[in-house]
Amino acid sequence: MTDFASTPEDQVSPKTAAALRAAMTRLFEGRPQRTDGRLTKENLYKEAQVSRATMNRAHAILAEWDAHLAAHGKTTPGEAKRDAAIAGLKKRLTKKTQECTLLENKLKAAHTAIAALYHDNQALRQQLDKDTATTVTPIRRRGPRQRH
Repeated sequence: MTDFASTPEDQVSPKTAAALRAAMTRLFEGRPQRTDGRLTKENLYKEAQVSRATMNRAHAILAEWDAHLAAHGKTTPGEAKRDAAIAGLKKRLTKKTQECTLLENKLKAAHTAIAALYHDNQALRQQLDKDTATTVTPIRRRGPRQRH
C-alpha cells in the first residue's frame, strides 16, 4: 500500500510533497539549484526533480504556489533587485538628460550673444576705419583732487 492520502489535495507521497515544498521555497527565495530561477511551474517540477504529472497531483502545493504568486507576483528577488536598479538608472538618466538640455540651451544663448557682440565689434571697427577725421584721444589722468 502506498503512502498517499485519499483527498485530492494530497495525491503525492510525503517525500514528493517535501521535495516540491523545498523547491518552492528555493525558488521564492531566489536560490534555485537546477533551474534559471524564474517563477514558473515548469521550474517548480524541475527544481523538485519530479515529473509534471506528479506535480499536477499536488493540489495543495499548487494552491500555495498560486496564492504566493497572486500575493507577491512572478518577480524573483533577483529580478526585483534588477528592476529597482534599472528604475534608478532610468531616473538618473532622465535627470542627466534634462541637465544636458539646459546646458545646451545656455550654450546656444551664449553663442548667440557672442555672435552679436562680434558683429557689433566688427561694425564699430568698420565705422572707425571709414571716419578718418575721428581721432581717439586718450583720457588724461587727473592729479589728486584737492580739498578746499
